Formats: sequence, C-alpha cells, structure tokens
Amino acid sequence: MIKLGVAGVCGKMGRRIFELAGHDKDFELTLALEKKGTPVIGRDLGKLKISSSLDGLFLVDVFVDFTSAEAADATLDYAAKYRKALVLGTTGLDSAQTAKVEEVSKVIPVVFSPNMSIGVNVLFDILPELCKRLGPDYNIEIVEAHHAAKKDAPSGTAKKMLQVLTEATRKQIPVHSIRLGDIVGDHTVVFCGNSERIEIKHQAYSRDLFAIGALKAAKWVFGKPAGLYSMQDVLKK
Repeated sequence: MIKLGVAGVCGKMGRRIFELAGHDKDFELTLALEKKGTPVIGRDLGKLKISSSLDGLFLVDVFVDFTSAEAADATLDYAAKYRKALVLGTTGLDSAQTAKVEEVSKVIPVVFSPNMSIGVNVLFDILPELCKRLGPDYNIEIVEAHHAAKKDAPSGTAKKMLQVLTEATRKQIPVHSIRLGDIVGDHTVVFCGNSERIEIKHQAYSRDLFAIGALKAAKWVFGKPAGLYSMQDVLKK
C-alpha cells in the first residue's frame, strides 16, 4: 500500500484527489496539507487532521501537489529533504522554478506534467504526426479556455501543445486564451489549409480526469529511481 500525501486538500483539485484516493485500496492517506493561515487547519478530514506542516512529508511515500506556483519551491525543497516521490501538476512555474524541478529530480523521482489527463497526453503524442502528414502549407493556431479564476494564461497545457507543435513545424504559432465562467478546461488546435480546416479539440467535463491521472502517476512513480518523468512515461505500455 502506498502512503499518500495530498496538498491543497480544501481546493477543488486537491479535495477530489484526496476523495478518490480514499476509495482506492492501493493508497493509505497519511497527509492532508493546506497552506498556513487557512482556517481549516487542525480540522478532521476523514481519519486525518488537516495540517500546514510540510515536515509531514516524512509520513508519505508519494506526495501530490496541484496547488500554486507560489507553493512549488517549498514543495520541492521538502520532497527533496525527505527523499519522497513527487507528482507535480502545478502550472505557471517560472524558468527558475522549472530549473529547480530538474535539479530536485536528480535526488527524487518527479512526475511533472501541465496536464494529467490521459486523453491530453495521448494528444501530445499525436500532434507531431498530424503536422508531418499535413505538411507546411497548413497554418496552425491554439485556443484554450478555462474558468475565470485561473491565474496563468496561456495554460500549461497550451504551452506544452505549443512546444510540441513548434518542434514539429518550426513555425510561430499563435495561442489565444479565454477566461470565462466555470470552464474546467478546453483546448483546441486548428489546422487551416486551402479550402479545409481540421480542429482537434479536448474538453474536460470534470476535474476527476485530472485526479485519476494524478493517482495513476502516483502508483507508477512509487519505487522509481530519481529522475524527471512525464505523463508520457506513465502511460507507456
């Protein structure tokens, strides 16, 4: 059984990861974390009390964090300190933080992905082949939409799509961001050629698909050697 810690357990993503893990016989929940100053600190959540101490990482085998870029540095520091596997789905990290992820992965195994959805990660693999088959005459643009409270724009998923498409085409590809309502996450890649248009769209209807992917990554990374891994690694047969 994998001892699991979850950050941001009172947030939308963290709470769902915590709830789904609680129904999975492969996990034992040993840490429910929230940021310092949150009024819920010390309250019961299942069999655990909500904590604000990252020193609690010594209790876990794998720690899952989907919180904020502001919290990422401390998460990386403590995961490295206690030599714990990490599943990091936080987006909006700056270049220094991304470099820190790479540095920490020399000490512990880290699954780092802007999107833990299985479908999106399959899409990352498909896009280069589509570019190759369509050729250089097709123009490409990316449109992404999320809820109004999402802080980073473009989304981490859109940035990854941009990276994949740019590497495949060597073109400058525009990215358009929409922040409205309670949209969970929509990503569309538009290929436009003479007299035709192809749209590849992924729509997330629930945060469950990200939580399911995160727990799949947590099972996969448990016991792995130090290194920086992606969801493509997790999904390889």
